[in-house]
Amino acid sequence: MTTDHDADDELLDDETLEKLQAMEARAYAAFDAGDLADAATLFGELIAVTPDIPHLHYMRGLAHKYLRDWPLSLQDNLRSEQLRDGLDEGTAWNAGIAATGAGDWAEARRQWTRCGITLPEGEGPIDGNFGVACVRLNPWSSGETVYMRRLDPVRARLENVPLPESGFRFGDIVLHDGASTGRRTYGEREVPVFNAMQRLQQSDMATHAVFVQCDGPEDIAALRALTLPGIGLVEDWTHSVRHLCLRCSYGTPHQHGDDRHDGDEAWARERNLGIAAQGRAAVEKLMAVWTSAGRGRVLESIEHREHPLPDPEPGQVWWLGQENAEEPSP
Repeated sequence: MTTDHDADDELLDDETLEKLQAMEARAYAAFDAGDLADAATLFGELIAVTPDIPHLHYMRGLAHKYLRDWPLSLQDNLRSEQLRDGLDEGTAWNAGIAATGAGDWAEARRQWTRCGITLPEGEGPIDGNFGVACVRLNPWSSGETVYMRRLDPVRARLENVPLPESGFRFGDIVLHDGASTGRRTYGEREVPVFNAMQRLQQSDMATHAVFVQCDGPEDIAALRALTLPGIGLVEDWTHSVRHLCLRCSYGTPHQHGDDRHDGDEAWARERNLGIAAQGRAAVEKLMAVWTSAGRGRVLESIEHREHPLPDPEPGQVWWLGQENAEEPSP
C-alpha cells in the first residue's frame, strides 16, 4: 500500500529525500530528548518542504502540546486532521486538549464528540461528571499525586490539599494529559493517574500548614467533621502524605523494606495538617473551636507560604508513563 508519505517521497530527488530523512531523524531525536523547541522548529522546516504529510503536523503539534503552547498545538492538530481521510484518535485527542487549554470550548466539544464521548449539552466550559482519578502535579518536578474529580475528558478539580511547595491548591481546576501513566487505589477500586499539564483556574482556598498535638485519630476525625465558613478541607498529612519512589508515583505501589501498615505503628501525637481555607482567620477560628472541645488538643502553629508553579526545563521527558520510565539507581 502506498501512503501519502510514500507518494511525497516519490516526487523528491534522492539528495533532497536523504536530507529530509536526516532532518526528520534529528526532529524525532530532539523530541525524544525533551528538546521540544528544537523539535518543533525541525518539524516546521520539514512541513515547509512537504506541507501535506499529516504526521509531521501531528508531531509538531505534540511538541507544542508539551511546550504548553495551546494555540499552536491546536493549529497543528487541526491541519493534521484536515490532511487525513478519517478520524485519527491521537490527533483528535490532542486537538481537544489544546482547545481546552486555549479555552476554545466549541472546538473542544467538537473534538470530544468526534471521539464518541458523550458530553453535557450546552456551550462554553464542560461541567460534567467523568469520575474520580489521580493527577500528578508538576510531573517535571516533585510529581505529588492527588485525587481529582473530572469535569470533562481532560479537565478536573483537585480533591486533596496539595503540599504548599507544589504551588497548587485544593479546588484548583487543572488541565491534564489524555493518556494514563498508571493506576492508584481509590476505595475498593483502581483509578487512572494522569499528568497535570497546567492550572486553568486557581481556587480561593489557600493552603495552611497547621501543626497540632492530639491523643488519637478520633481527635482528627472531630476536626474534619467541623464545618465553618471559609474552610474547604482538612487533611491529616501525617497519615496521607508519603514520599514515593518513581514506581509508586506512577501508580504502581509495591512493598518496600521499611513499609509498615497503619495498624502496625503507634499513634504519633504530633500531627501535620493541611487546611484549605479562604484566610488565616477562618483557620484560627476552626482551631479554637477544636482545641476547646477536647482534652489534650494543642495547636502549635499555623503557617502559610505561597509557592510559584514550577515550569519544566528543556531536556526533561516528563510525559512518559511508567512502562517507559526507568527506575532511579539506588
